Amino acid sequence: MIYICVATNNDARTIGLLLWKLRKVFHHFPREYHVLAGDDASTDETRDVLENYQGAVPMSIEHLETGGYARTLEHLVQIAVERSDRPKRDLAITLPADYRTSPGIIPALVRSFESGADVIVGETNRGEPAFGRRLVRSMAGLLLKPGLHVPGVRDLTSGVNGFRLVTLRNCLANGEGRLLMTEGTCADAELVARAAAGARQVAAVEAREYGTRREAPYDENVLGLAMNLFRAGRQLHIPRPKVEVTRA
Repeated sequence: MIYICVATNNDARTIGLLLWKLRKVFHHFPREYHVLAGDDASTDETRDVLENYQGAVPMSIEHLETGGYARTLEHLVQIAVERSDRPKRDLAITLPADYRTSPGIIPALVRSFESGADVIVGETNRGEPAFGRRLVRSMAGLLLKPGLHVPGVRDLTSGVNGFRLVTLRNCLANGEGRLLMTEGTCADAELVARAAAGARQVAAVEAREYGTRREAPYDENVLGLAMNLFRAGRQLHIPRPKVEVTRA
């Protein structure tokens, strides 16, 4: 089973397109999948769009109340772990709800998983339209040191990643309280780092980024993103992976 984890917050303009594209991807790349959509107190029509697509794609909708991106993301991966009866053979994929990255990356993520990877990182071309944000994201690996460092991974901030569920289960079991201590873009990088620390194989695949981004509370301005990455690198103490990153 492949669990597609999507944290949403006021994504009515893009979530329908994302779900339509997911259905199309799995039509041409047949695998058993289920969408786990976490709606974090949206105030637009996101909930209606999600409910309209329940008959078109296999999906469960979780309604949360202003938990924030990291808490919503953690909640979804925990649900995937709890539902799986084959955690060594099941996969969780995280996707941004704003459709900035094409779900067409899914076959590449799945193939790397089927080849033995426990963590698969989607590395984007950073198609950010704003130079400042593009620059900060390109420096994310440096800003996140020394506390969060995955040697060999070029992009920790895409939010498009795959995780063998037994690896996530081990992360949740080893944690005390919350798994993710950071928020927003940092939470995506933190989840990768925590899972990679105990992974037997880490892989990276190329993802296409459209350079579109929603205007929602999950967004961070350029300075805020840089400061959050810098603080995370000094507050977190995540062991580095013991394996090298392989590339498709």
